[in-house]
Amino acid sequence: MDDEQPRGVRFESNDGVGRIVLDRPDAANAMDLLAARAFGAAVDAGAGPDIRALTLTGTGERFCAGGDISTFLAHDDARLYMRMLATELEEHLRRLSDMSVPVVCGVHGAVAGAGLAFVLNADLVVAAASTKFVFAYPRIGLTPDCGVSWRLPRVIGERRAMEMALLGRALTAEEACNWGLVNEVVPDDAVDARVCDLAREIADGPASALGWSRRLLRQAWETDRQQNATDEIETLIRLHSSDESRTLIAAFLAEHGLAKERL
Repeated sequence: MDDEQPRGVRFESNDGVGRIVLDRPDAANAMDLLAARAFGAAVDAGAGPDIRALTLTGTGERFCAGGDISTFLAHDDARLYMRMLATELEEHLRRLSDMSVPVVCGVHGAVAGAGLAFVLNADLVVAAASTKFVFAYPRIGLTPDCGVSWRLPRVIGERRAMEMALLGRALTAEEACNWGLVNEVVPDDAVDARVCDLAREIADGPASALGWSRRLLRQAWETDRQQNATDEIETLIRLHSSDESRTLIAAFLAEHGLAKERL
């Protein structure tokens, strides 16, 4: 396994927008160790200096069925393999969450198990109308991984997270939108176009301001109010002195006929 090349996830980029594509359609884009490593390589590429926005989508009939159970059973040491897969995938998802590039995720078909982790680590999520969201872990006698148990209650609330986990509640796309798990629901054939439009809008915006806003909002879960205020002030001051901010401030003042003696 260690000698095999990562595969199952690919990265593309065009004009400031990077695309991470889950590409194991025959396995419902379920994650095995090689796919997790390929995802890590895609995250690395997505952190490149020319990338201003990222999209995350999947090929085939389902977005992601979670972990590839068949590979657990096929491995000589299933416990070791599961530990390696869960650890590696969590590391790459955490890096995706911590980076300063906004992520737009488009989902369709089924989002199950660890597939939820991709959704939870994105910033904006567009769902096809026919999408189903399933906690899935208890169906095979397992518990959450990849940070799902940490992020899910923070995104949809503890009570609703418990409903999904304990009762096996599957959400429709509309329910997921009402619960705050996704931002928009679109016709099945419109997901890719909408994801591209949102990513393009972000990529055309002020990269530093949007990237740091993303970081501040995500770090808010892990810092207290005082630290958050300090981070906000320091970031505000840092960006105010940037060329990007100065240019935008000057344009704003000119548009509104305001004085611009000091910037």
